[in-house]
Amino acid sequence: MATIRFRAIQETFNRVSVPIQETVKRSELFGSNVFNETAMRQFMTKEAFTSVMNAIEFGEKINRKIANQVAAGMKDWAISKGATHYTHWFQPLTGSTAEKHDAFFETIGGGMAMEKFDGSQLVQQEPDASSFPNGGIRNTFEARGYTAWDPTSPAFIYAGTLCIPTVFVAYTGEALDNKAPLLRALQAVDNAATEVARYFDKNVTKVTATLGWEQEYFLIDKALAYTRPDLVLAGRMLLGHSAAKGQQLDDHYFGSIPNRVVNFMRDLEIECMKLGIPVKTRHNEVAPNQFELAPIFEEASMAVDHNSLLMDVMDKTADRHNFKVLFHEKPFAGINGSGKHNNWSLATNTGVNLLSPGSTPMKNLQFLTFFINTIKAVNEYEELIRASVASATNDHRLGANEAPPAIISVFIGEQLTRVLDELEDVSTGKLSPKEKTDLKLNVVGKIPEILLDNTDRNRTSPFAFTGNKFELRAVGSKANCGKPMTVLNSIVAKQLTEFKKEVDTLIAKKKLKKDEAIFNVLREYIKASRRIRFEGDGYSAAWEKEAARRGLSNNKTTPVALKAMISKKAISLFEEMKVMSKVEVKARYEIEVEEYTMKVQIEGRVLGDIARNHVIPTSIRYQNILIDNVKGLKDVFGTDFKKVASEQLDLIEEISEHIAEINSKVTAMIEERKKANVITNPELKAEAYCEKVKPYFDEIRYHCDKLELLVDDELWTLTKYRELLFTK
Repeated sequence: MATIRFRAIQETFNRVSVPIQETVKRSELFGSNVFNETAMRQFMTKEAFTSVMNAIEFGEKINRKIANQVAAGMKDWAISKGATHYTHWFQPLTGSTAEKHDAFFETIGGGMAMEKFDGSQLVQQEPDASSFPNGGIRNTFEARGYTAWDPTSPAFIYAGTLCIPTVFVAYTGEALDNKAPLLRALQAVDNAATEVARYFDKNVTKVTATLGWEQEYFLIDKALAYTRPDLVLAGRMLLGHSAAKGQQLDDHYFGSIPNRVVNFMRDLEIECMKLGIPVKTRHNEVAPNQFELAPIFEEASMAVDHNSLLMDVMDKTADRHNFKVLFHEKPFAGINGSGKHNNWSLATNTGVNLLSPGSTPMKNLQFLTFFINTIKAVNEYEELIRASVASATNDHRLGANEAPPAIISVFIGEQLTRVLDELEDVSTGKLSPKEKTDLKLNVVGKIPEILLDNTDRNRTSPFAFTGNKFELRAVGSKANCGKPMTVLNSIVAKQLTEFKKEVDTLIAKKKLKKDEAIFNVLREYIKASRRIRFEGDGYSAAWEKEAARRGLSNNKTTPVALKAMISKKAISLFEEMKVMSKVEVKARYEIEVEEYTMKVQIEGRVLGDIARNHVIPTSIRYQNILIDNVKGLKDVFGTDFKKVASEQLDLIEEISEHIAEINSKVTAMIEERKKANVITNPELKAEAYCEKVKPYFDEIRYHCDKLELLVDDELWTLTKYRELLFTK
C-alpha cells in the first residue's frame, strides 16, 4: 500500500500547469451564459419582457400565456448557445444543489421531431423527490414534490444545459429547500425596513438585503487526496501527525500564488464570468494550500444562488487542473479552518446603504437606527444565530485558529462604542433644545462618513461591524448561505417591525417629535443589548466566564445549538414574519439532527477502518522488522545483545502499547455506536453520537499519530500532512 502513496507523490512532481488563454475582456465575458436583461430584450416579446421585469421588481405573477412567451424566448436563446437540455435547478435540504435534465427534443409523429419547451415546463416540474430530506413532512413512498420557477434569479447555461433556478416544495405546500424561506425572509425585511427608512426619506419604496460572501477553501493535489480514505469519505483528515512546519511563520498568507493554482483560479474566474458570478478577489489564506475568493456584493438571494453554483463549478474546475478542492471547515487539525464570512447590509431603491454613515446628522440618525436595531436583533436571537451556523463539520472550526467561538457577540469598535455610550444618556421623553443640538452636532453629527478604517478587525468576533456592513464570520465554508441569511433577515425584520410600533406609539400618545421618539427608543435598545457587545478576545477563558455572567449562550456542539431552532420564541418569529410554518421549522430541525448523526457515524466507521486496516498492519510490519533486527543482534552479541538492542526493544514495546490502545478504543467506539444506533429518538441519538462516540476520535487519533512518528516512513501507507499541505 505504501507504493500507492509514493506513486501519488511522484505523480504530483510531474504535474504541469494547465494553460489558460484569455482572449476576451472580463467585462465582455460577464453574464454571457445568463438569460439576463440584455438577452431577454433580444429573445422575448415586449409583453413578456415587461411581465418578467414586473415579477422581479414588484413580485407580480406571470400568467400562463406570458409564461409560454418567456419559455419560447428562453429556449431560442439557450439553443443559440448550444444547449440541448433544460433543468429545474434547486437547493434541497442536503446543503448542495440538485437537477434533473430533460432534452428540448420531442417527437411529433411521422418519424419527425422538434425542439419543444413551453410555459408549463418552465413554471413547474414534478421531480421524483422521495429521496430528498423532508423531516417527516412526507412518507418515503410519497414521492411527489414540485419545483417552481423563481423569476427573480435569471436562468443560465451550465455544461450545455439551460438551468432554471427554482424553489422546491412538497405536494402539501411546505418548503423543502433553502431558497423558499430565504425569499420569504427577504420579503419580510424589505417590508419592515422600507417602513422605517421612510422616516428619513419618503422616496424609499423598497429595501434590498445585500450579501457578499468570502469563500475559503483548500486545494490538494488530486492524486494525493485520493490516497486518503478519510479525505474522500469524510472530507477531513481523521488522523495524521502535524507537519513540522505549519502556518507558524505566516509565510503563506497573501504570499505569491503558485502557478498551478493561479491557472486554476483564472479558469474558475472565466467560468464565473460567463455565469454572471462577479468574483473579484483572490489570495492565499493563512494555512498552507488554503485560498480565498470573494465577489462584489449582490442581492442576497442572487448571492446565495451564485455561491451554491460556485462550489459546483469549483469542483469541476479543480478536477481539470488535477486538484481536489476541500470545503470542509476543518480538514486539517492544528491549522486554520475555512469559513464563509457573510457580509450583510441593507440598501434602498434610492441607492443608499442603510448601514453606511452619511454626511449629515439626519443621515447618521438613519444609519444609527438600522445599526442599533441590528445589534438588538442579534441580542434577542443570539442562540438562533448560533443554530444557523451549526453543523458537525463547523463544530471542529468554531473556537480554533482564528475562527470565532460558539458564543455569539457583536464587535463594533471603540468609536461607535463611544457614540452608543453617549446616546444611552439621552433624556426620557421630550428633548431640550440644547440636548437636541448637542446630540445632532456633537454625537450623531460627528460620525465620519468612512468608518472602514476607524477600527481594528476582531477575528474572534462572530458578528462584527466592518465600516458599512455587518460580517457574520461564524458561517462555515461548506454551508449554504441560505440558512444564516434566512435567520438574520428574519430577526432584523422582526426587530424593525417592533421599532416602528414603539416609535409611532411615542409620536401618537406622548406627542414626541419623530427624532425625539427615535432617540428615546434607540436609547432603550442600547441599554437592552449592551450584553451582546464585546470588543475583546473571544478565545479567552475570562470572556467565557463573562459571557456566562451576561446570560449569553455557549452552545459548543450542534445537537445543543440546534435546539434553539424549535424553541417557542423561534417558531413564533418565523410564523409572525411568514418565513416558515411550525411544520417547516420542525422538519428542518429533524433533518439537521439526523444529518449530524450520520456524519459522525460515517467518520467513526472510516476512522475504525483506517486504524485497523492501515495503521495497525503497517505498525506490525515495522515491528516485525525490528524483531528480526533484535534476533540478529542476539545471534551476533549473544547474552549481551540487550545492551545494543535496548532502543529497538523499547520501540517494539512502545508500538505494542499504541496498537493495544488503538484496538481497545476502536472496539469501545464500535460498542458505543451500536448502543446509539438502537436509539429511536433522533435528538437522543445525536446526543449519544456527540457525547459517547465522538470522544473516542481524538483518543484513537492520538495513538495513530504517535505510531506515524515511530514507523519507518517508507512503510507508512497514508499520505502525510507535509505532503498534502506543501506539494504545489
